[in-house]
Amino acid sequence: MKILSLFVAALGLFSAGGAFAQSPEKLLETKGCLGCHAADVQKVGPAWKDVAAKYAGDAQAQAKLSAKLKEGKDHPIKAEASDAELSAMLKVVLSTQAAPAARAKAPAKAAEAEKPVLDNATCLGCHGNEGFAMPGPDGKPRPLHVVKEKFELSVHAKRQCVECHQDITEIPHKRTGPIKVSCVECHERLWRAAEEDKSAEPQYKRLGVVVDQIQRYMKSVHARPRRDDQSRTNATCYNCHDAHYIYPLGSTGRADWRMNIPFVCGKCHAKELQLYTTSVHGQEVLKQGNPAAAICSDCHTTHDIESPKVVSAKLAIVKNCGGCHAESFKTYTETYHGQVNRLGYAYTAKCYDCHGGHTIQRVSDPAAKVHPNNRLATCQQCHKDATRGFLTFEPHATSHDFRSYPEVWIATKFMVALLISVFVFFWSHTALWFYREWKDRRERKLRPHVTGVDVPHPHEKQYQRFGPVWRLAHLLFAISVMTLVLTGMAVFFGDTQWAKVVVAMFGSPKVAALVHRTAAAVMLGIFFIHLVYLVMRIGRKWRTFNWFGPASLVPNWQDLKDIIAMFEWFLGKRPRPQFDRWTYWEKFDYWAVFWGMAIIGGSGMMLAFPTVTASILPGWVFNVATIVHGEEAVLAAVFLFTVHFFNNHFRPDKFPLDVVMFTGAVPLEEFKREHTLEYKRLKDSGELEKHLVDAPSRPMTIGSTILGFLLISFGLALLVMVLTGFLQRAG
Repeated sequence: MKILSLFVAALGLFSAGGAFAQSPEKLLETKGCLGCHAADVQKVGPAWKDVAAKYAGDAQAQAKLSAKLKEGKDHPIKAEASDAELSAMLKVVLSTQAAPAARAKAPAKAAEAEKPVLDNATCLGCHGNEGFAMPGPDGKPRPLHVVKEKFELSVHAKRQCVECHQDITEIPHKRTGPIKVSCVECHERLWRAAEEDKSAEPQYKRLGVVVDQIQRYMKSVHARPRRDDQSRTNATCYNCHDAHYIYPLGSTGRADWRMNIPFVCGKCHAKELQLYTTSVHGQEVLKQGNPAAAICSDCHTTHDIESPKVVSAKLAIVKNCGGCHAESFKTYTETYHGQVNRLGYAYTAKCYDCHGGHTIQRVSDPAAKVHPNNRLATCQQCHKDATRGFLTFEPHATSHDFRSYPEVWIATKFMVALLISVFVFFWSHTALWFYREWKDRRERKLRPHVTGVDVPHPHEKQYQRFGPVWRLAHLLFAISVMTLVLTGMAVFFGDTQWAKVVVAMFGSPKVAALVHRTAAAVMLGIFFIHLVYLVMRIGRKWRTFNWFGPASLVPNWQDLKDIIAMFEWFLGKRPRPQFDRWTYWEKFDYWAVFWGMAIIGGSGMMLAFPTVTASILPGWVFNVATIVHGEEAVLAAVFLFTVHFFNNHFRPDKFPLDVVMFTGAVPLEEFKREHTLEYKRLKDSGELEKHLVDAPSRPMTIGSTILGFLLISFGLALLVMVLTGFLQRAG
């Protein structure tokens, strides 16, 4: 009854007449007490007429109540209503038919069922008043004001307040429990309805994005329980989004909201906000008002945000930096740091490790971590013994800028020229050779590989070309090289899908790097053992050693003549040339290893031991080493799995496989055809018999064939991977 008294008295505060724009009934909804107390009138029933009549005829009571209402800090009395408006509203109230007396005696359930649904105008009757607030749990005023004009611009403008605030069923209301607003439930319900309704308005289709964001949020650090209160999450929707003012994409309100995000995050992350305000990003956003400058969500993401300590967050932040700094990100991924980062290794140098995170400054700022005065200390965060040689390493060097990075430009152009020249020559050589042998076989000018009067039977002797040490060294060398290609190209082409699969197979980039270096140690070990063997052998025979003799692998003028003669044979201008112990392509394969050891091995050692390298050489050597190590490895891999495989296995005269490097022996007829000059020389000197051995046993032949096919298949798979990565990068 007290509430009803206040309601009726407020309507009768003034009795003066006058004109007004709205009808009295409309005034009751917009400025009158019915905006909040309509439900109270229905609850009290016909008794309200007696109370209204009492206040209507007692001016003193009206004045006293008026003063009380206007002095109240929390009561949203509509002081802007004129005397005439209030008088008209009072007449409407007094003339309204009361509910039947039986209504007051109706069961509580019936009264509850007839309660009207509260609309937004009713809610704004109180919450639309500026400064409207109620005491919060801590006793301090809790702002509850909703700006009608701003709300009407939001994406929720067409929704009713009580669709979210479902626990509010009457006015006045008092919250007795925890907040029951469920953003998730509402959006998911609306999305399901929009999916079912094929004719739904286009704007509802965006609910699918919202639902996806909900799912990502549920996996984020914000959705997890707070440490100090397990019943609450770290952050929920309305902690970041102002529930009443969520503006459409592209609107001015949305742009303003974005610029305010640092302060939204700062409500929980005060320390980070303080650091951010001093950074170049913070200055651009907060002082310059630059909408393109980075805010919290640009780096940390939005709904799927994770703790910056976990791997996924570390990797995401690097990628997000590239969203604004695309060119710097591209050059970063061309360094070793960036290459392994692409593969999921989060513990190498990343953008914020060098530039700083919340405290990032321009490079020219003396406070910047990458300022020339501070760079060495920054490098020493990871490379504790780093010397000043590190300072000339260029983490964002590009091969397109000779003026700024001449060493990188020269190294890149040299490697491009080398790749083009090698492949043009040898692929042309391969294509012509295939054509010549295929044509000769077709015209039957060359005896078949496994028939003929001079071909020995299985029980006959074969010529031994390679001893067991050579064969073992070749096998280990082949396996180590293929392992290096697999693990190295996965890093070099880290943006390909197959590279990620390869690294996942090893467990992590760190394990793959360990395997890579182990394989490199095996390869280098074989190479240096071979060098020691050569030195000892030449040392014993240095007086009689024939550097350019038929048994020597040192190139000579005869090799050049053989190359010319071979091309003449390709073109049908002369018979196939005859060769001695080593052909020119075998010599090339041999010496290519020395080149590879010097270039690939040398650059790899520089990258594996950066502190030692930087103590002797300038930092730009790392840039050059990264380029030549990767590009030369591509050259070696493609050459081995195309040219080398063709020369020894895929040409018509050898296809599909030559197992001589596993058995060590070759049929005498094949030896005579492939190395005619050596065959004649040994036969004429009577030394041929010294080199003849029994044909390999059947198990040996089968095992060698299986091993050979396995290695060739692996090599061809690696070739496909390398070419895929190369073409993807070129495209």
